[in-house]
Amino acid sequence: MTRHADCVLHPSSCVGDNSKGAALGPTALSIAGSDSGGGAGVQADLKTFSALGVYGASVITALTAQNTRTVTRVEPASTAMIAAQIDAVFDDLGIHAVKLGMLGGPDAIATVARGLGSRPQPIVLDPVMVAKSGDRLLPQDGLDALRHQLLPRATVLTPNLPEAADLLGCAPAQDAAEMTRQGHALRGMGPQAVLMKGGHGSGRTCVDLLITADGVLRLTAPRLATRNTHGTGCTLSAAIAAGLARGMELQQAATRAHGYLQGAIAAADGLDVGSGHGPVHHFHEVWRDG
Repeated sequence: MTRHADCVLHPSSCVGDNSKGAALGPTALSIAGSDSGGGAGVQADLKTFSALGVYGASVITALTAQNTRTVTRVEPASTAMIAAQIDAVFDDLGIHAVKLGMLGGPDAIATVARGLGSRPQPIVLDPVMVAKSGDRLLPQDGLDALRHQLLPRATVLTPNLPEAADLLGCAPAQDAAEMTRQGHALRGMGPQAVLMKGGHGSGRTCVDLLITADGVLRLTAPRLATRNTHGTGCTLSAAIAAGLARGMELQQAATRAHGYLQGAIAAADGLDVGSGHGPVHHFHEVWRDG
């Protein structure tokens, strides 16, 4: 079964039930690397959570020295520090969804998997492997750890086309039919659902495919001409996590997240950040002139 969705975001009030304080609404946790340029990683996740009415907590897995042009240094957090952050957050905050981004090598991945344990929160896994600048962020020896320790835990896996190909050990998909086949193959590795992101594809229309046990949800949007797309993958997966934290079903969360991201991309040229691949405009629905 294939369904089509109109990707238009209709902001609404936050009505989540937070056991630590209902007035705050739901809380989502980002476990990812820090982007000193502010456009991707934990910074993008927290901006997205805030823009969508969800309180954001974070676990930093690595520090990166980067801007809109390049990544100059990556310094992983110790596994002890990653574990301590996870314990500190879950010991005190009511977490309604978890977003996983840049995790680093196999030891960090194993630490995150142990830290999450059998906790019941939905998990959005964005398999961050390569920065927008082309710098590799996940070493090859981390691929097996990701496949075996975290894919089976994911509520939804959100790879772009090169990431899906890396996980499967094949060439990137060239069309929607091949994206669908690869999405089903990735579902066979454990995640409940796979969102195949078509941003690296070609053509005037960008196609994302949400592949679940119920069928395929096709999300389409015009391919916008802008170089300010830094953090698009982080932003989309964080927006899905925000929707899940608010109690949405996955199809609804993915549709609303897709619409939110399209708005953030469309407004990206209104920002003047850096001289390379600038960020999307996370607060395009919030910041107003005058």
